[in-house]
Amino acid sequence: MPLQNRVMPGGEIVDHASRGLMMGNRGCLHGQGRSLGVSRWRSKLWICCLLEFKGVQRDPMPPGRWTALFFLDEATALSAGHRPCGYCRRPDYLAFTQAWRAARQLPQRPLAPEMDAALHAERTDRSRRKLSYRAHVAELPDGVMVRLDGEPGLVIGGLVRPWSCRGYGPPVQAGPAEVLTPPSIVAAIVAGYRPLVHHSALAGDRPPGIRIQGGGQDPPARAGA
Repeated sequence: MPLQNRVMPGGEIVDHASRGLMMGNRGCLHGQGRSLGVSRWRSKLWICCLLEFKGVQRDPMPPGRWTALFFLDEATALSAGHRPCGYCRRPDYLAFTQAWRAARQLPQRPLAPEMDAALHAERTDRSRRKLSYRAHVAELPDGVMVRLDGEPGLVIGGLVRPWSCRGYGPPVQAGPAEVLTPPSIVAAIVAGYRPLVHHSALAGDRPPGIRIQGGGQDPPARAGA
């Protein structure tokens, strides 16, 4: 039976057999029997990591330590409110901080706690419900996640590709939509950050605003730090 550790674009954590291409964590969310409790985070530090880093293989749910969460791709993780890990994804982290700096016109790169605090305020409301806002799909950059008719999808080239735990469906046209990706991350993407996106999102020529990741079966479940 699959563990409850797969993250959806809206931030929900569900059980699904497919691991996806990336992992991350929000602290220790599970208890005995590897079942999740009520809490969906234990800190403001929500990161997105490599599945494999320096050959280290980790237990996805060690008792009392951390709960490994898995994402279809980075676009999904960003939509849920996670940012690149500064350890196992150092180049991506630096690119993200530079884009964050440019978007906010800061004099220097932001510190991780500063970004985490800003993102935490954009992820959920006081009732712990996912925060979102309305925008026209044509005005959004590639790599942003939206919700149409109650279902999540990825924006690429002004069209929306329906999201699933295993990949993306054929593109559909859309107008106004509910934007799931937090505003600060959308701004960073506009400023030049290029999210890693599952290969199933590629249709024809590769869009310049994203990076394609993966091309076959799900990678082995090796966890980065």
